[in-house]
Amino acid sequence: MSRSKIGLNFESSRKDFPILKRQVNGKPLIYLDSAASSQKPNQVLQAMDDFYTRSYANIHRGIHTLSAEATKAYEDTRDKVARFVNAPERESIVFTSGATEGVNLVASSFGDAFLNAGDEIVLTQMEHHSNLVPWIMLAKRKGLNLKYIPITRDWKIDLKDVESVITKKTRLLSITAMSNVLGTITPISQIVSLAHSFGAKVLVDGAQSVPHIPTDVVALGCDFLVFSGHKMLGPTGTGVLYARRELLEMMPPYKGGGEMISVVKFDDVTFNKVPYKFEAGTPNIAGVVGLGAAIDYLNRVGMENVRSFDEELTHYAISRLTDIKGLKIYGPLESQERGSVISFTIDDIHPHDIGTALDNLGIATRAGHHCAMPLMTLLDLTATVRVSFYIYNNHEEIDCLIKGIEEVRRFFLGSGN
Repeated sequence: MSRSKIGLNFESSRKDFPILKRQVNGKPLIYLDSAASSQKPNQVLQAMDDFYTRSYANIHRGIHTLSAEATKAYEDTRDKVARFVNAPERESIVFTSGATEGVNLVASSFGDAFLNAGDEIVLTQMEHHSNLVPWIMLAKRKGLNLKYIPITRDWKIDLKDVESVITKKTRLLSITAMSNVLGTITPISQIVSLAHSFGAKVLVDGAQSVPHIPTDVVALGCDFLVFSGHKMLGPTGTGVLYARRELLEMMPPYKGGGEMISVVKFDDVTFNKVPYKFEAGTPNIAGVVGLGAAIDYLNRVGMENVRSFDEELTHYAISRLTDIKGLKIYGPLESQERGSVISFTIDDIHPHDIGTALDNLGIATRAGHHCAMPLMTLLDLTATVRVSFYIYNNHEEIDCLIKGIEEVRRFFLGSGN
């Protein structure tokens, strides 16, 4: 049984995730790769199956019963998302294919329309490629200057460093709320206030944070927030861009096609109202329905409980990992200052060898640069092993991980090292 102390029976929740019943290489699956993508509960799978078998049709355009049902299910999820992040208006919620498309949408729409040569975009040294590459591409197109907030020796973001990097030329700051490598949780609300004092807009990459930490865009004060459905128990190909409505009204459409229009002539087009002018074509309707079911599931658990459980598992894992000789953790050691993502190396054993050996024991981890090559270069690393937890993990699985790592270490380094 789970040893959770927060008063919830998370062990019973494990029964909702059918994939956890399978074996890998003859061992019970231990899935420790939720930072890459989370597993899906039956409730999400069933919601999507029910939609396809009972109510499937295209949305918004049809007047028949199935279309009306599909439209309602799709738009109901928009309301659920708005409540989930405390967006003031449902019109501030744009459905995307994921956090990556959300960043690209802002870069291509807001960036191309409102940023000019010589303007600055500020990022941090620990960003995911999804929050780097679109800005690098935009900077090359527009002649913009990219600047980077450093990480401190204890793997954090210092507000003094933020203040030293931002200038009156800074037009946008784009920052992760939680590092997918270091687990570092950034002080978003303070950073937003500082950026706004310079007149800059702020985009928050919530791909890692939104699935694990209660999120309130009003309290954060951010101008944009992006996140993905597949990291929060939902299906792949789903995501959200939250943006302040007045910004969406100003921004030109990202893509052209059906649904994002109001009137089309042979030589002109009038665009639809927000948020629909950013949702061209037939969307991933079933995926959005699944995302709504995932939000329902997380709401039943309670995001405060999710965060508390994350802290509990992370504290336990770090306390066990730090006892292993030659193992180095990258990121804050205090569970209150980090998410449930732990990256590490072990002496001279290549992370890929560690990941492969753990997979032979049925333990799914991630080994590589984690789509953060600039950070890896900064750390003088080619790769790390990363483990990441969610509500379907438990202390016993961490014990198995520790035992597995010790077996790997003995195999590669011998019992005397």
